[in-house]
Amino acid sequence: MSEFVRTFAEWFAYSIEVIGILIIGGVVLYILVYGLARVLKGDYSVDVYQQIRQRLGHGILLGLELLVAADIIHTVAVEFTFHTVAVLGLIVIIRTFLSFSLEVELTGRWPWKKKKK
Repeated sequence: MSEFVRTFAEWFAYSIEVIGILIIGGVVLYILVYGLARVLKGDYSVDVYQQIRQRLGHGILLGLELLVAADIIHTVAVEFTFHTVAVLGLIVIIRTFLSFSLEVELTGRWPWKKKKK
């Protein structure tokens, strides 16, 4: 039974990784097409630039969250050793820092500050 769980968890973790990668890649392609279409229409405004940055940032954040989830599943269910837990900890710290930085960049405020009305 444990071999079945391990195989399923490994497959599930890889599936989530693929979905995360596809989301990031899909958002990048979408943004490139969207930005190119706006430029070809002659729209060079700051609003277009901000929209592109916002959409790209949100896509990257979503993809990063899925990649972290896949790493956690893989480590806990497939390879639960001190070494893999330490590597997972470093990966989560790095990806959390990236997510935090992107969130601050996208919203223009610290997460603990209330949204201005």
